[in-house]
Amino acid sequence: MNLLNLESVSKAFDIRPLLDGVSLGVHDNERIGIVGRNGDGKSTLLKIMAGTLEPDSGRVAKANSVKVGILSQSDSAAVGATVREVVLGDIPIHEWASNSRIREVLAGLFGGHSDDLLDRDFHSLSGGERRRVNLAKLLVDDLDLVLLDEPTNHLDVEGVAWLANHLKSRNSLSVVVITHDRWFLDEISDQIWEVVDGKVLEYEGGYSAFVLSKAERSRQSSVESGKRDMLIRKELAWLRRGAPARTAKPKFRIEAANQLIENEPPIRNQAELLNFSANRLGNTVYELHQASIKAGDLELLDQVYWNIGPGNRIGIVGVNGAGKTTLMRVLAGLHKISAGKLVTGVTVKPAYLSQHLEELNPMWRVLEAVEKVANRVELGNGRELSASQLCERLGFNKDQQWTPVGDLSGGERRRLQLTRLLMDSPNVLLLDEPTNDFDVETLTALEDLLDSFAGTLLVISHDRYFLERVCDTFVGLVGDKSLRDLPRGIQEYLDLRRSNGESKDKVSAAKKESTILEQKAAKKELARIEKQMERRAERIAAINVLLEAPSTDHAKLVELHTELENLKSEHEALEMAWLELNVS
Repeated sequence: MNLLNLESVSKAFDIRPLLDGVSLGVHDNERIGIVGRNGDGKSTLLKIMAGTLEPDSGRVAKANSVKVGILSQSDSAAVGATVREVVLGDIPIHEWASNSRIREVLAGLFGGHSDDLLDRDFHSLSGGERRRVNLAKLLVDDLDLVLLDEPTNHLDVEGVAWLANHLKSRNSLSVVVITHDRWFLDEISDQIWEVVDGKVLEYEGGYSAFVLSKAERSRQSSVESGKRDMLIRKELAWLRRGAPARTAKPKFRIEAANQLIENEPPIRNQAELLNFSANRLGNTVYELHQASIKAGDLELLDQVYWNIGPGNRIGIVGVNGAGKTTLMRVLAGLHKISAGKLVTGVTVKPAYLSQHLEELNPMWRVLEAVEKVANRVELGNGRELSASQLCERLGFNKDQQWTPVGDLSGGERRRLQLTRLLMDSPNVLLLDEPTNDFDVETLTALEDLLDSFAGTLLVISHDRYFLERVCDTFVGLVGDKSLRDLPRGIQEYLDLRRSNGESKDKVSAAKKESTILEQKAAKKELARIEKQMERRAERIAAINVLLEAPSTDHAKLVELHTELENLKSEHEALEMAWLELNVS
């Protein structure tokens, strides 16, 4: 079934055409990922498909019975609305509580459906919480097509994995998604749309297949620049050699990939980087000995031993609130340990990219802000870049380098902050969510740049693809105050979290079973009481009829009055028992 069609759709803002004569369609049970540079029209395309934005020309046709929902990048709700009202509307509790999909969504996105959560005011929530609420609203509804604009923003690695599995399990749901999360794209997509130069190019398969097809197209066409072609081929080499699980998908043609990368060197020269890193850093970078770390009165980590050496490239994953950022701040010298010892190598020159943007003079130009740090940066082994060249590597072309800092978007400011950090020639990089608001091309360029970084690299990110691409080893914080090595990488972390959840579920299941038995007993007792109340109410009504009738039998009247008072007392006692059972 054809759900939705765009026919010769065009849209421009000012004089810049974002979409130019685009024709495409979505069928039932299709999973489509949209990629492209920031500002090239991805969100505009989604809004036109949803009907929230009118095209300048062309038309959008939708089947009459098709229900479409959209998750935009702006999360909103009516003033005073609670989470319950946004997600569940006016569905009675007995209906949604027995709906397995609603329970699964609430558990997957919020860990449950307590009244404390559902009764919260939507506008009191953080940005990440609002995003989850609006995502939950779409997923619990009976829709035919969902249009998702960056649904994985603010989700951790575990949340992204849950969302991918949930969408894959919804056989009757079609999905069109904009995301820079390439792991997520590979998991759910069977088709990729690339928005570029006003057109939408279609590719079969997930993200890995898209990289292969893109490499094939660039090899046959002179449109792609040599630099971009090199990045595509390098990423393809990693997908083929370093991530075999992804390339095992049927639509990823391994034979063609082998031909394309047969002359490609490894993405990183490990021996060269380790040797150069050891020369820059010596033997010691960071050592934690029986360290305990607190945030206020909350103990996050206890008795941790961790040795970080020269050239280590470590990904850090963990549950929200387990202490990932605090651990990074400890290493950066911005937070003190509460017990134990931290040893920092004497040659360590760290650069810390936090989640908070550095305040810069809004009147500075981009290139000026970078040159305030240095004019040239050494990459190692005699290689160096000028400030302008580094800016270009991270997505600021020659014209954009003269843009005032005050005119930059959030993602552009983050890129500028990272550029300034790299310009200072650090030998240790501490990156806390470095990929926020980056498009796929910029991520690929950043990964290429980090491939040549001859130092120690520690990364916190919810972007699984990025972590696996730039890091060699992984550690995890699972909320038990320990730091765990993860020899099998992120999948081992997810398995640990799942097994911990299953253990908790067993305890929860035992409690639930006990509660169910108690509820059954209470229900049985309520039914017994209600029957007794009904009998007494019927007898009270009958006595009232007898008392209203004329009678000269005084003894009989006294007897009826006595029985009536006794029945009223018994009925009142039964009512109290009924109320107590209902309240409990």
